Amino acid sequence: MILGIKELHRLVKEKDLVTNLSERELENPEGAGFDLRIGELYEISGQGFLGVTERETPEMILIAKHEKGKTTEVQLKPHTYYLLKTMEDVYMPENLLAIMTPRSTLFRSGVYVFGGQVPPGYQGGLNMGIYNYRETDFRLEMGARVVHIMFFEVKGEGNLYRGQWQGGRITTDQK
Repeated sequence: MILGIKELHRLVKEKDLVTNLSERELENPEGAGFDLRIGELYEISGQGFLGVTERETPEMILIAKHEKGKTTEVQLKPHTYYLLKTMEDVYMPENLLAIMTPRSTLFRSGVYVFGGQVPPGYQGGLNMGIYNYRETDFRLEMGARVVHIMFFEVKGEGNLYRGQWQGGRITTDQK
């Protein structure tokens, strides 16, 4: 079952389910979840590898970061894939799973955010891909709402996240 706004606000207040939410999401969110904002944008450089027992991510180069009180706009180049990190952090309890979907303004503009699921037990910032499918640049302001996150109750027993991305790590090189 998807959690509604009243329950989400209670969990934010009592359990820090999501931290650093915008005033809009705390006062008057839309739908049955929260919009999350872009906090950091990374350009991807070099080769990656995913094996059976090892993995290595490409180098990530920070190209923009949201700064409170400052307007920063970036240009997403055509046919280019980036990594973004949200301004918000999540602290997932063992009985919830979250799913992220792109905001419709982005896909109406030919830009897609590759969000996924956030497993029970995950804590930290959320990283996802963003790709400009168009032939022209797309202007994106840091701090803009880019994904909608919805929370679902896990019935029965599940396992907590114990992967290396705990805490919002960007690359395999980070500790």
